[in-house]
Amino acid sequence: MQKSKLLLTSLTLVGLLALAGCSFPGVYKIDIQQGNVVTQDMIDQLRPGMTRRQVRFIMGNPLLQDTFNTNRWDYLYSLQPGGGKRQQERMSIFFNEGDQLVSLSGDFMPGVSKDQEILGGSGDTSVSPDVQPDQPAQPAVKPAQPGSVEESIQREIDTIETTPVPTPAPLETSPQ
Repeated sequence: MQKSKLLLTSLTLVGLLALAGCSFPGVYKIDIQQGNVVTQDMIDQLRPGMTRRQVRFIMGNPLLQDTFNTNRWDYLYSLQPGGGKRQQERMSIFFNEGDQLVSLSGDFMPGVSKDQEILGGSGDTSVSPDVQPDQPAQPAVKPAQPGSVEESIQREIDTIETTPVPTPAPLETSPQ
């Protein structure tokens, strides 16, 4: 009787100490990150009229793609520092029927990026109202100057001939 009481008391004490160790001060708790990391610099690169492919190159794959509304991509990011309060950021990107970027909504808005702020560059990322969402934005591409490296690279690209890939003949499946 005495031994079983001592055994029960010691097991209870060990159990309580193990349970208290879960929240013991000084125990390292990891930061939990989930979702897509979205930065202000990424948002500042987005322009109306960009294709889905260009947006995916800048932002990465969206965390959520609505099955019923294929023209909306959602990017979510949450961070919970070890034992701290969870912080969450959202970004929704909308496309028109021509697969071109129309608008943004969420916790980030176009503005001065941190890089531009540090370098002292202009942060003019405003969109002119004369750009219509259903019209593709005309890229401001300057032609390469004659004799420049860009011009020679473009000339090489323009003269590349495509070679068809040979396809093997199908195997005969009839028995002989």
